[in-house]
Amino acid sequence: MSGAERPEGNEAAAAGDPGRSLGRSDASPDEGVVEDLPLIDEKAVEQLTEGLISHYLPDLQRSKSALQELTQNQVVLLETLEQEISKFKECNSIVDINALFSEAKHYHNKLVNIRNEMMMLHEKTSKLKKRALKLQQKRQKEELEREQQREKELEREKQLTAKPAKRT
Repeated sequence: MSGAERPEGNEAAAAGDPGRSLGRSDASPDEGVVEDLPLIDEKAVEQLTEGLISHYLPDLQRSKSALQELTQNQVVLLETLEQEISKFKECNSIVDINALFSEAKHYHNKLVNIRNEMMMLHEKTSKLKKRALKLQQKRQKEELEREQQREKELEREKQLTAKPAKRT
């Protein structure tokens, strides 16, 4: 719009652009406030206020109740969510406990294997000890037999050696 087409009027600016007209928004905020306001009837203001309130109040009340319902639903959802989170934490704890049990089972199996191995080694050492004892006894018996054989041979040699006859 040009300055001539404005509905406010064609008042020339006093200290500015000669082609520009002044409108109500160009005036100082304090100028003409009292003169511009028509006389307002208090009853009309009250009726307009009541009409405005009666027009918007039901919608606002419905909105308020809807917001309260939404807030309550959010509280319920938050409580449910917290319960679900605690369930997940319990599930994680159960998973951790299951991991501990499986680890305990693994180490129990290791202990059983070690125990079986120790029992097997004990049996082997017992057998080796018995065998060593038998070998030692056999060796002692053989040594005793050799010693007895030597003594017999010495005795036989003594008997075979020529003895001078005794003169009487």
